[in-house]
Amino acid sequence: MKKVCLVSPGHVASNPRLVKEANALVEAGYEVCVVAGDMAPFVRPLDESLLASVDWTCDRVGLGTRPIYIWRKLKQKLARTIFKLGFKNIIVAMWAHSQISDSLAQMAIAQPADLYIAHCLAALPAAEIAAKKHNAKLGFDAEDFHIGELAENPENKLEIDIRDYIERMLLPCCNYLTAASPMIADAYAERYGVEIKPILNVFPLSEAPTEKEKNIRKERFSLYWFSQTIGAGRGIESIVCAMGQMRTSVDLYLRGTPASGYVEELTQLAHQMRVSDRIHILPSAPPSEMARLASDYDVGLSIELNQPLNRSICLTNKIFTYLLAGLPVILSKTPAQQELSYQLGEAAILIDIDDAYAIAMTLDNFFSDPLKVTISRFKAQELSHKVYNWDIEKYKFLSVVGSALQLVD
Repeated sequence: MKKVCLVSPGHVASNPRLVKEANALVEAGYEVCVVAGDMAPFVRPLDESLLASVDWTCDRVGLGTRPIYIWRKLKQKLARTIFKLGFKNIIVAMWAHSQISDSLAQMAIAQPADLYIAHCLAALPAAEIAAKKHNAKLGFDAEDFHIGELAENPENKLEIDIRDYIERMLLPCCNYLTAASPMIADAYAERYGVEIKPILNVFPLSEAPTEKEKNIRKERFSLYWFSQTIGAGRGIESIVCAMGQMRTSVDLYLRGTPASGYVEELTQLAHQMRVSDRIHILPSAPPSEMARLASDYDVGLSIELNQPLNRSICLTNKIFTYLLAGLPVILSKTPAQQELSYQLGEAAILIDIDDAYAIAMTLDNFFSDPLKVTISRFKAQELSHKVYNWDIEKYKFLSVVGSALQLVD
């Protein structure tokens, strides 16, 4: 039995993509372990709930006691200074980028495996160190275009240089590369000349709500959005402004942990738009429950911005969660989402996130046509069952893993 170790700096409950990969590997007959970060106390209960139901092991890495945490911050600051002065190697770059990569590496080394798969950039040096130690294969899943997460300005130049160095040095060492959207794959291929396979952020059909679980008829039409954190820079404000200009009364439901002070700011804006009684904050929930929870609403929001670059080329798990729940999806006009909208057809509602009045008109037109609402829900469910689900997509992932381990041609 081949053993695979997946490595991520984030909590397992915050990374459904990693969880799906781990589950698929177990189902395919691999022994699986996960090395993950453990730094946010409010996420730990979700971790515990998830780990109680899986057939793989998980070792978690925190930042340690306060003295250790301070020492790590100082070491990172020193590494960034050394890197900026031109003294560069992968260990210096690893410390300069992340305080947790070294601990991830040590924990991964303690799990001898045939293949190490890094999720997120901070895990890539750690997985490479462990793979080299055990003469194992190395894979990297680019959930984001990590350099494109930052605006290109003088303040970010050092961090961009660090990320570029890590990727330029280690991507060619990987036995396979995957990306979370076709445009993220294109961005990596263009920048580094690597071959990288897109694997979408879709979900298992087993997580789809049953007909009995669907309960969308509320007093008013409902818009739904979820994320780990509810905060600024996500396009939510534009939706609130649009709600204030609509003829149709709609409620907005936001699920996640609010950033400090954000709910107060949003409430103030909602009050100005005379919709303060129609904004609802919902608690975080396990990733496996997201599709069932989404099915309680009428339309899902995937309202990405065009800056920084990564947001314009990503396809988030929100989109495919909504489809699995049988919800049509409101997509803001980013290049990646606009391209996807052509494939989704009636299940997609395309908007300009910077034009609240146009959003209001689009939503009024949609909700005023009962036939259109019904058709869009049917199309969303049809697409999720025939095209956009992990039961289909996972075979692309298992194929690249098998090829890396030389188990398939």
